[in-house]
Amino acid sequence: MTPRQVTVLGECVADAFTEPAQSANELVLRVQPGGGPANTAVALARLGTSARLLARLSGDVFGRLFRSHLEASGVDLAYAVEADEPSTLAIAELDAQGQATYSFHARNTADWQWTARELARVDLSGTACVHTGSLALVRQPGAAAVEEFLATAAPDTTISIDPNVRPLLVRPEVYRARLAHWCELADVLRLSEDDLELLLPDASPEKACDIWHAAGARLVVITRGAGGVLASLDGERFRVPAVPAVVADTVGAGDSFTAGLLHHLGAVGLLGGRLSKLRLDDVADACRFASRVAALTCSVPGPNPPWRSQVERLAASEPA
Repeated sequence: MTPRQVTVLGECVADAFTEPAQSANELVLRVQPGGGPANTAVALARLGTSARLLARLSGDVFGRLFRSHLEASGVDLAYAVEADEPSTLAIAELDAQGQATYSFHARNTADWQWTARELARVDLSGTACVHTGSLALVRQPGAAAVEEFLATAAPDTTISIDPNVRPLLVRPEVYRARLAHWCELADVLRLSEDDLELLLPDASPEKACDIWHAAGARLVVITRGAGGVLASLDGERFRVPAVPAVVADTVGAGDSFTAGLLHHLGAVGLLGGRLSKLRLDDVADACRFASRVAALTCSVPGPNPPWRSQVERLAASEPA
């Protein structure tokens, strides 16, 4: 039987949003479990994909929140590490369009402390795809161990990478220096328009796709918010419009899009190996599905991806 599980590797972050306070002398924060890879794992599980998260979970109050949230969404935590270090905290400030600006409290936190020994114990025999990205790939000391894990997994599983550039924590040039190597490992490269501007500020989206194809990535997908999606499969390109949504905020939208993309490809049996059977029509269908998932995530506060039934209702309401 073809493996269907998607294994996600990366951080859980406590996303804290400012709330109205009763006094000028206090700051009220509403904390939700987040972090790009964790958001993707939650979205996959809620869509019905068997999803496993490789994360280093602290035993602190935030770590307990992460574990409860992940388990309630159906994410497999069998290989999650019980970490001694504290959790990462991100303070999010939202603008009038619901876009978030973050400040991070991430010094010596649990997420980045991966060791080769921790990852060597992971059994990938039931995994069709390994997805990772964000800070796991660039923040030391764990980044080297994560890259080695991907290299070991690549011959037998589809590799999906979302750089999710965080310039306040890691300089963009650190991402740029590693990106060609990630493309050697990756079958799917999904990134945002903001990521593109930070990684290749002078390149058009089409030129960027060609550069990353030449480095090894078969499928490149650039999400552009309300501008829709540009997808490129071995240089064949098309655009998918964004699904209309009343936006509460955009937190987690890209992570949910990635989950929708991988879920759809997995559901039609296309994940596993080097995507040799993937065709442009398959990518278009997956991007349309993923755009619905992202739109529903934008319609609610914080990183709260939809369940499969919600996506099905949205699809049924669309004009034929």
